Amino acid sequence: MNEEYDVIVLGTGLTECILSGIMSVNGKKVLHMDQNPYYGGESASITPLEDLYKRFQLPGVPPASMGRGRDWNVDLIPKFLMANGQLVKMLLYTEVTRYMDFKVIEGSFVYKGGKIYKVPSTEAEALASSLMGLFEKRRFRKFLVYVANFDEKDSRTFEGIDPKKTTMRDLYKKFDLGQDVIDFTGHSLALYRTDDYLDQPCCETIDRIKLYSESLARYGKSPYLYPLYGLGELPQGFASKDIYVCMISSAHNVAAQGKYIAIVSTTVETKEPEKEIRPALELLEPIEQKFVSISDLLVPKDLGTDSQIFISRAYDATTHFETTCDDIKDIYKRMTGSEFDFEEMKRKKNDIYGED
Repeated sequence: MNEEYDVIVLGTGLTECILSGIMSVNGKKVLHMDQNPYYGGESASITPLEDLYKRFQLPGVPPASMGRGRDWNVDLIPKFLMANGQLVKMLLYTEVTRYMDFKVIEGSFVYKGGKIYKVPSTEAEALASSLMGLFEKRRFRKFLVYVANFDEKDSRTFEGIDPKKTTMRDLYKKFDLGQDVIDFTGHSLALYRTDDYLDQPCCETIDRIKLYSESLARYGKSPYLYPLYGLGELPQGFASKDIYVCMISSAHNVAAQGKYIAIVSTTVETKEPEKEIRPALELLEPIEQKFVSISDLLVPKDLGTDSQIFISRAYDATTHFETTCDDIKDIYKRMTGSEFDFEEMKRKKNDIYGED
């Protein structure tokens, strides 16, 4: 084994694997190690089912009704890919996609008043949705048209607002949107976990909604992708304190035939976290087996610029990998001193390996 490397990566979580791949593609000599006997770290998938029972220290073995243990592949965190998001671009850049098969998730829904509704994200869906009244549909349609036409480089599309100064709360007021529409727009389209975004400049939220719509446009059913043998999701927002519910089955090669895996997640706010997710658990009854775990949300104290030791953030409760990609880009910038630029990286890749 060589004794000198440009980069040493410890751990095989998604963040570490992507950074390792990017550095390798950029021509760096990388040593990638993990102390665990499995890949994935906190983002691992556990198989067979017997190993999941051991991990959560449950007595006995899975009942025969659960099918074969090797038919199960249970993800420890509820995450998925936006079809037009950053992670897809990173996977394409590192050419990981040639080893993986992806499947479109069936849909995105919001839970309201004891019923489940499809999240409207296009003009046509907004007009057809039973989630809101006729006049609210028209106002929401105008809002979606505005977002679709918005171009940060073309002030003619601003329609009197300053995307760097106008808050999202004020943009909602401009279109006279009601609270229910604001809730599912912020939490089911823009995928925010809290309402803090309302008092921030509206440009980021517009970008998030455009990402959702553009991802949806790529495949039609939903904006979400997940690899076979991985995690597929059906996110359902529960008001402003979000609880995310992810439904996966044998269609994704992660469960026995006729069985479903539901992963429920939220950011803990009290000393009784299981009570916080009770609305979701009640929705999922009857439940054959339940596994409960709490993960600390750790963030590095040191930027690493002096020590040259760069530590990734823990995975948060969001349903997508966009925040993970933000962490990857932040670490990349601290490691290299350069912004994470896909086009520039493609040019460097071609310089090293030649044109594709």
